[in-house]
Amino acid sequence: MKFASTISKEEIRELPLIVFEGNIHIIDTLEEINEAIARLNKETLLGFDTETRPVFRKGIKHKIALVQLSTDTDAYLFRIHKIGLPQGLISIFENPEILKIGADNNIDIRGLKHITPFNSKGFKDIQTIAKANAIENLSLRKLTAIVLKKRLSKRQQLSNWENDELSQGQLHYAATDAYVCIKIYNALTQHDNG
Repeated sequence: MKFASTISKEEIRELPLIVFEGNIHIIDTLEEINEAIARLNKETLLGFDTETRPVFRKGIKHKIALVQLSTDTDAYLFRIHKIGLPQGLISIFENPEILKIGADNNIDIRGLKHITPFNSKGFKDIQTIAKANAIENLSLRKLTAIVLKKRLSKRQQLSNWENDELSQGQLHYAATDAYVCIKIYNALTQHDNG
């Protein structure tokens, strides 16, 4: 199957919306970390993304507030602005046996290393794989449309990820962003092998 190289905003608007429909686990206390890490350590493929509180003034920069790791059925949202970057999460980031699939990973990894240095291993970038498939539009929204034929909502992107409570919209947005990375990766790599 050959993928289109580009897609228009009009074409994207016609596509059905994709939303993560699995279990969403919010990890914002130290007690919840160990159980989540134990489950994630059993996986070999995880969708990966981060969210940062948006900046609307020059000269201000916020640290990453949320790390998302997703399987096909469960999304784990680590509120690292509350709990820091736990050692268990770092061990997953350093484990080459667990593939972490994201889009434009270098920015996310750099931001996380700014919080706590670690040796990143096992990260795969779907943008690199998409380029090898002659896809020109590399944003996660456009990759979702081109590869999965689905529309990814970006409505919550500029919301405050450091709020005391995350809204349902934020939870579904964050989970879906990590989840679609797995789906795009599987579609692109199966295409490569097919």
